[in-house]
Amino acid sequence: QCTDGYEWDPVRQRCKDIDECEIVPDACKGGMKCVNHYGGYLCLPRTAQIIVNEREEAAAESTSGRNNVIRRTPADPHRAPPNPTHQIQCAAGYEQSDHNVCQDIDECATGTHNCRADQVCVNLRGSFSCQCPPGYQKRGDQCVDIDECTLPPYCHHRCVNTPGSYYCQCNAGFQLASNNHTCVDINECDANNPCAQQCYNILGSFICQCNPGFELSSDRINCEDTDECRTSSYICQYQCINEPGKFSCVCPEGYQVVGGRTCQDINECETTNECREDEICWNYHGGFRCYPRNPCQEPYVLTSENRCVCPVSNAICRELPYSVVYKYMSIRSDRTVPSDIFQIQATTIYPNTINTFRIKSGNENGEFYLRQTSAVSAMLVLVKSLSGPREHIVDLEMLTVNSLNYRTSSVLRLTIIVGPYAF
Repeated sequence: QCTDGYEWDPVRQRCKDIDECEIVPDACKGGMKCVNHYGGYLCLPRTAQIIVNEREEAAAESTSGRNNVIRRTPADPHRAPPNPTHQIQCAAGYEQSDHNVCQDIDECATGTHNCRADQVCVNLRGSFSCQCPPGYQKRGDQCVDIDECTLPPYCHHRCVNTPGSYYCQCNAGFQLASNNHTCVDINECDANNPCAQQCYNILGSFICQCNPGFELSSDRINCEDTDECRTSSYICQYQCINEPGKFSCVCPEGYQVVGGRTCQDINECETTNECREDEICWNYHGGFRCYPRNPCQEPYVLTSENRCVCPVSNAICRELPYSVVYKYMSIRSDRTVPSDIFQIQATTIYPNTINTFRIKSGNENGEFYLRQTSAVSAMLVLVKSLSGPREHIVDLEMLTVNSLNYRTSSVLRLTIIVGPYAF
């Protein structure tokens, strides 16, 4: 069984080519000529000259006038040509070989082409072609660069044309993908983390942020400590201490920090009472003081806590106040004025008597004013601001008279301790 285009030859006992040009009526249309070929046939212009190398061993060199087909049998290289003296004629682009057959001339190899220096010679059967190298196109007789940046596939961001080629570039913060066209974002935070503290990647860039207590420096990369103490003078009640990334408030001696910023007085009388047994501890804003439990001086005698009485049996007492009561109070430094600070009131009320109140001593600079509020009471008013630490002793006297010319007086000795600070 033979393949298409061949039939069995019972004489030679092998497959032979079928000449379709002989058996197929009107095989070629349009004025084309039919040329038989191994396993088929070709339709070519009538002016074409075809050289066919017959490979059948029994075929002899012959020239057929039909269809201008020259059939040649290639010579066996191990056998001399049957007629070595006969020279064959070869078509343009071919030359006679040592075996007296026509073979193609490689003009590109022999240098017989006329291609320009900027062109590439490509050998063809019977001829050659001058082509432009990749990245160039022919314009007339010259090869000019192709601007690939004007042709797809386009670069994602920027295209740079080069002689015979091109390449893609990406904007800052991007890098070329494996296809050399697409640009993908660079995660700077994962690559080298340029930020001093916190790094956040964004498309094409990154931003730096700082931990609480720090702020970005002018380079937008590093972090500088925020001096909270300089932002406001009211951030701490007493003193602000700046620390890296934070701040702390401190209080003076005698105070403790409350709520991180406020100073609260420490009651040393409850925590570290250093007074003797014959003394009482009096706490004031920022400290404490020890006062004698028996403050009475001759001729007074102690009758109750902080109350001294001059006995009527003693003749000296007739010209002295009947009683002296010792009281202690504490006020903050630079207190707002005017300000009511202490109330004095009669402990015993007699009928048909008149009570009057006055500051007997301790008001030489006029810091106080005593305002009578009722028949039996009066209010001590601070009219000048006092700065501490300082101690004031003010004697407040109450005079009592009746219609029978009875006259007596009592004194309240008020010790006012002004603290060192306004808190």
